[in-house]
Amino acid sequence: MYWCKIATTEKEFDDIAALNYETFIEEIPQYKPNDTRRKVDRFHSENQYIVVYKETEIVGMLAFRDNRPFSLDEKIGKVEQYLDESDCGKLAEIRLLAVKKTNRTGRVLFRLIQAVYAFAYHQGYSAAVISGTTREQKLYKQMGFEAFAPAVGSEEAKFVPMILTRSKFEQELEKRISKGNQYTFYPGPVKQNSTLSHTNLSHRSDEFNNLFSSMKKQLLELSGANYIATVVGSGTLANDVMLGQLKVSSKKKGLILVNGEFGERLADQANNWGLNFEMLASDWGMAHNLSDLNLHLKSEAYEWVLMVHGETSTGTLNSIEPILEITKRYNVKLCVDCISSFGALPFSMSELHLATSVSGKAIGAVSGLAFIFSEQLVEEGKMPSYLNLAKYQKSKPPFTIPAMLVANVLEALKNYPNRYRLLEQRFMKIRDLKIVEKYGVNTNHYPMIITLQLSDELIGIIEDLKLNGIHLHGDSAYLRNRNFVQLSTIQPDFEEAFTQLKWIEGYYISVIEKAKLIL
Repeated sequence: MYWCKIATTEKEFDDIAALNYETFIEEIPQYKPNDTRRKVDRFHSENQYIVVYKETEIVGMLAFRDNRPFSLDEKIGKVEQYLDESDCGKLAEIRLLAVKKTNRTGRVLFRLIQAVYAFAYHQGYSAAVISGTTREQKLYKQMGFEAFAPAVGSEEAKFVPMILTRSKFEQELEKRISKGNQYTFYPGPVKQNSTLSHTNLSHRSDEFNNLFSSMKKQLLELSGANYIATVVGSGTLANDVMLGQLKVSSKKKGLILVNGEFGERLADQANNWGLNFEMLASDWGMAHNLSDLNLHLKSEAYEWVLMVHGETSTGTLNSIEPILEITKRYNVKLCVDCISSFGALPFSMSELHLATSVSGKAIGAVSGLAFIFSEQLVEEGKMPSYLNLAKYQKSKPPFTIPAMLVANVLEALKNYPNRYRLLEQRFMKIRDLKIVEKYGVNTNHYPMIITLQLSDELIGIIEDLKLNGIHLHGDSAYLRNRNFVQLSTIQPDFEEAFTQLKWIEGYYISVIEKAKLIL
């Protein structure tokens, strides 16, 4: 089984030096032999090496370097003189392409090509150049390289200057995405495996009204809420509609509970609305302090409490029931951001004053629709029309809603209630991974997502998995700042993606352990 990684350990660098010797001294006579049978590249400290593993043995490699001058500059002069201006923005040189003789198969080449394109794309290179030995021109062309200058070097070791452009990176990655060779564990948006329908249906037609009514009915049954409003937009918009309603209807201050990124965002949005509120904050990932909440509501007059149910920034599911019990005790309205929890597990919104959700998260539909659930119909307040909840609570939508989004949600809802069980089963699979057992955070009860807090030695797994077409959720600043990496259960090709992830993760950990890094 072949997979790729960015070399980081001393053992990997020693294996690279051995493969360098085997390839560029014994096979291609570029340098003199030595007794160590190791060849350390003169640019070693500047190189980023991509290595191909067969299980836990390095069988192939190449190096990226973007410091100038390139070795190719030394052979033909500054390479830009031969290139189109559009390819010269951020150049890299690829060197030391080598595969062990016994492993020169299509599978090794596939892994290496996949890794080269992914690495170059994510590093933002405009192009990559290489000195391609004339002995392996077929190999370079298979990888997508094209000659851009005459061959150079001696008859024993002749090379052709060749290039890969950013348009090639993009085309190749797009091709792989369309073929299903890329896997994601993102908590949204959700990949769609079927073509969108009803793309030409007017939102004023009877057919649309039937679709729309059916969607609302099923969402209300799933949520237990009394009323639903549907807006074209994201979860942020849904929360703005909810907060706008609190702004026009509240006479007293509110309290926002915060224990993660999305609670902080709610507070920021509330500030932008000019709402009168206080914050009750806990450390990220920690449960809300019920005693503190009780004291706040007992000692002061609050009209509403706002919280996040599924705090995906930490993988924390904040329990609604005990907080609802406290708010009811003091006749305080409870409002909940359920954007990432609705559809992940069954719960009731029946006693929530307001709650929000979206189409493109746990439900599994395409992104684009935002939902605001409510216990009661609201009066129309003075605010921008597009944010006015009362307008959306009428039987027909006040503004354009694409029928294809409505039909797509209806299709996704056919999977309930069975989807609850499916997500729970997937959650348990992730939880059994060795890396999750060691580094998992809040892995007990939120079947939409699992969060890992990785060591500095292991955080590179995010970039390494990208080389293999596997994308974890870890690029957001709030995750990077805490070494958080996340795996979600909601993608339709989870089972295939998990199979790919599991065997790479096993080999990856073995490689790290062999390098005597602590797991």
